[in-house]
Parts: sequence; structure tokens; C-alpha cells
Amino acid sequence: MRVVFFGTPAFAVPSLRALVEEGAEVVGVVTQPDRPQGRSRSVLVPPPVKVTAQDLGLPVQQPERPRGDLFVAWLRRLAPDLGVVVAYGHILRPEILALPTHGMVNVHASLLPRHRGAAPIQAAILANDPVTGVSIMQMDAGMDTGPVVHQRSLPITDSDTAGTLTDRLADLGAQALVEALVMLQRGEWRPVRQDQAHATHAAKIDHDTARIRWEEGPEAAARRIRAFDPVPGAWTVLNDLEVKCFGPTILPHPAEPGLVVGTEPVLIIGAGSGSVAIAQVQPAGKRRMPSTEWSRGRGARAGQHFA
Repeated sequence: MRVVFFGTPAFAVPSLRALVEEGAEVVGVVTQPDRPQGRSRSVLVPPPVKVTAQDLGLPVQQPERPRGDLFVAWLRRLAPDLGVVVAYGHILRPEILALPTHGMVNVHASLLPRHRGAAPIQAAILANDPVTGVSIMQMDAGMDTGPVVHQRSLPITDSDTAGTLTDRLADLGAQALVEALVMLQRGEWRPVRQDQAHATHAAKIDHDTARIRWEEGPEAAARRIRAFDPVPGAWTVLNDLEVKCFGPTILPHPAEPGLVVGTEPVLIIGAGSGSVAIAQVQPAGKRRMPSTEWSRGRGARAGQHFA
């Protein structure tokens, strides 16, 4: 089967590798352009999918936008049987979606129709979902609205962060993708329309979304910290400076929201009906460090308040 692959971040790499390992003929890879990184912004860094594609000897295209006569002509020359999209980062136009013989499928990191949109992994943690998973969805013109071909699920643990859950779902998505292709080849592909009544939306993360709201209680505060670990980092404010928090543990000790209850052996912050112990922090402009290291320097002191 001739496959054209669209993907950009590390989440997409297991799916690309799985396609090649299972014998699919990946005739082209489309990913985003190299982007400047670092403080100087002078070094262009290739996306993980490009690095992997080059390691596998696959042809790569990096259009700023996946459109235009030249790009469409390149895709047509590939004559793909199927398109696979995994966290590519751009909306594809109908003419692109319709180009492969069997259309295009998306590996989406939720059990659709729950958590459609840009940040399904973070949304699942924030919502305290006990289970999440991946959906192999036939793409249409809507935002994650196409019929679902195949799904796989896994539990969300109390210690899962967005980072750990992303890694697990990336591997699960690769497995589900291979299973879906086998179903297609056997003529067992039975797409099921999504139930719109159960749809929820996982909006793109902005700065305010990641702010810790201590007054919401210890469970909600801990979930927000886990949902934005490692990036962008859930943040709070002390002395007018932002501080990102990581590694929360809920403690059954009621305390005023935002109050620094103690700093040894870890930073402990009140959250109403309980408190939250913070293992690591990242002050503005600094590296991520143990909370005790920060507190022993110029960090928090007992009796202060985070806002």
C-alpha cells in the first residue's frame, strides 16, 4: 500500500516507524519547516518527523502551508493509496483529503468524539478522565468530526503527566494505525459516525489556561500541574513573578488557598480543603529545580501567598 505521511512532532514518530516496519510503502513524508530554537534563535532545528524520515531514507517535503499547485502536483505524482496524518499542525484542504484512493486517516489522541481539537491529552487530565485512548478517524472537512475506523484505550494514572501520557499514546496510536491498515486490506474497514451529542472540544492552550487556581481545591490544582508538564508548565505568581510548578502530591491538610504552609522537605501550598506538595519549580528565567533548592535560595517562605 502506497502511503503519504503528514506529521511533525515526536508524537508522530512511532506511527511513521510502524508503517515502515509493517511493510507499507511510504512514498512521501510531509512535515513543517525547520524552526529557529534557542535563545539566539539563530539555529534552525528540524522537526522530529523529518529527522526520522531522513534516517529511513524517505522523501520529505516541508511546505510552509500544504497547498498550491506545485504541492498538489507533487502529491498526485506519488499516487498514494492512503494518507496518514499524525499531529501535522495544519488543516488540510478538501482537495488534499480526497487525493489518495482511500482518503486520509488521522491518529487522534482521544476517544472521539470526546476531546476534539488541539489539546486532547491535556484536556483528558484536566477533566479527570479515568480512561483515554486513540482514534483512527477518516478525515473530513470538519475539526476531528470524521467517522471513526478503530479505537484503542488505556487508563490514566494518578501520576500521569501530559508528557508521560503523550509517550504512551504515541505508541498506542502506532499500534492502532497498523491494526486499522490490516482491517482495510482485509475489507473489514467499517467507519462509524461520531455521536455529535457526546462531543467535547479541547481548545488550544493559552497562557491563562495553564495558571494554577489554588481556590479550586487540591485535586484540581494537581491535575492542572500534571496536565501542563512538561510544557508550557502550570504557573502561579509569588512577589509578582511567575513560578512554574511540577510534581504535585495532594496532602489532606486544609489551608488557605495559595498560602505557603512550609518549604521543607518540599514546598507545600494551601488549596482550601487540602494542600499540594510541589516537588520541582521553575522560576521565571531559570532552570527547573527541586523546590527545596529554590526555597533555600531566594524562593518561597512560609506564610507567603501565591496568587
